[in-house]
Amino acid sequence: MGAIKTVGVVGGGAWGTALALTAARAGRNVRLWARDADTVSNIRARRQNQQYLPGITFDEELNATTSLEDVAGADAILLVTPAQTTRAVLAALKKTGAVRGPVVLCAKGIEQTSGKLLSRVLSEELPGVEPSVLSGPSFADDVARGLPTAVTVAANSAKTALSLCEALQSACFRPYASIDLLGAQIGGSLKNVLAIACGAVVGRKLGASAQAALTARGFAELTRLGTAMGAQGETLTGLSGLGDLVLTCSSVQSRNFSFGLRLGEGFKASELIAAGGKLAEGAYSARVAVKLAQKHEIDVPICETVARMIDEDLSIDDALNTLMARPLKSETESP
Repeated sequence: MGAIKTVGVVGGGAWGTALALTAARAGRNVRLWARDADTVSNIRARRQNQQYLPGITFDEELNATTSLEDVAGADAILLVTPAQTTRAVLAALKKTGAVRGPVVLCAKGIEQTSGKLLSRVLSEELPGVEPSVLSGPSFADDVARGLPTAVTVAANSAKTALSLCEALQSACFRPYASIDLLGAQIGGSLKNVLAIACGAVVGRKLGASAQAALTARGFAELTRLGTAMGAQGETLTGLSGLGDLVLTCSSVQSRNFSFGLRLGEGFKASELIAAGGKLAEGAYSARVAVKLAQKHEIDVPICETVARMIDEDLSIDDALNTLMARPLKSETESP
């Protein structure tokens, strides 16, 4: 593929806007699509996205639009809409007839209805378009403010991955190329589930030791399942795996961690949903992760417990009792 000069960003939320700013800082011509006309007007008139990134004014120029046709023909597209809407957005992009790719998946999750990774969804909806993934320890507010950030950019070909890295690299944003498309997705998806568990531990005030232990054992689950599915070990211990896990298991900036925090404080998932709260992405991925683990005969007790907290309103105390009462075994024992 040739040099990437134009970058289309689909998604006008915090992460989409932050990545649009990243591409602009790297010298690309950026077209940012947002569904909400007020968001587009705010970006055009004030160089702000007050709803999602309050208090930040952009020096960079973003060509904001509500028309998918305006972004579909870019040299590369960053798809930054929620994971569970990926198929519908790809179908809308397909209708434009202008996509020539690659399309970079920037949401972290697994399609709940099918249990498929988002790269598979992309291949089904836009056959012939090369799927890529951007994942790693990154909060939208940090990236938008230009704070130092490093991520993984994965594609099936090293040439595509490197071209995308070159298109996004700047003094404050460091992408690392990878050809492990599967591993980059597994790390980003499972860490969301595990972040809910860590948030619940903090919300229940169980202490830093419990939080650290849960993070470590959660990483063991991520590694077991990822390896069984074919991910490379270096990817799982890298930015899109361990790096992202450490970040989201320790910060209230993480939506998944914050969701778990409320569960740990005594709220039930059904109560949070009934009150109008949005489910964090890890809540959608938990049961899917368990099903994938069962398919590969892998033991994932933390993911299973989170799934029960979401699906069955299992309390944090009962969840803890379930985990602590498991049979003793070696730390390195394979299930």
